Amino acid sequence: MEFIPTRLEEVIIIRPRVFEDKRGFFTETFRLNKYNQAGIRKPFVQDNLSGSVRNTLRGLHYQILNPQAKLVMVTSGEILDVAVDIRRNSPNFGKYVSCVLSYKNREMLYIPEGFAHGFFVLSEQATFMYKCSDYYNPAGERGVRWDDPDINIDWPDADPVLSEKDQKLPFLSDIGEQDLPE
Repeated sequence: MEFIPTRLEEVIIIRPRVFEDKRGFFTETFRLNKYNQAGIRKPFVQDNLSGSVRNTLRGLHYQILNPQAKLVMVTSGEILDVAVDIRRNSPNFGKYVSCVLSYKNREMLYIPEGFAHGFFVLSEQATFMYKCSDYYNPAGERGVRWDDPDINIDWPDADPVLSEKDQKLPFLSDIGEQDLPE
């Protein structure tokens, strides 16, 4: 397993070793001691799975009451995955990192607490799986607008398929300090 820092060093790309032969492939996606050695020490307590069609954009979401670190991967298809630093005292506040995750490249992304997360589906469909370090709490759910001009994410499409909830999320500059992580 290779742990590759991104330009936001807390966000880490994980490239597993993949063993392939005529039957298919095998890869180890999580091994506690290797993650700990790479500085990822949050225990994961919840797994989620979602399926989406081409041009769907989910996000940018985060939890304020039960902050969650996430380990994300694609089990079919291809997505553009995005993590935005929204820690109010961070020197990287409002900066983002993005990478393509796919069934083909089998890479994963570790997103620590204090980051908003979203993804855009590049393939006809994608199945997305992620581990969370804390339980989902509907009362603590928050989000940032996907098209916030101050963040200026380079999404592949200016007219994505969005949920009604995601269409109504606020811009980062409109979110009060009480709703931003430290």
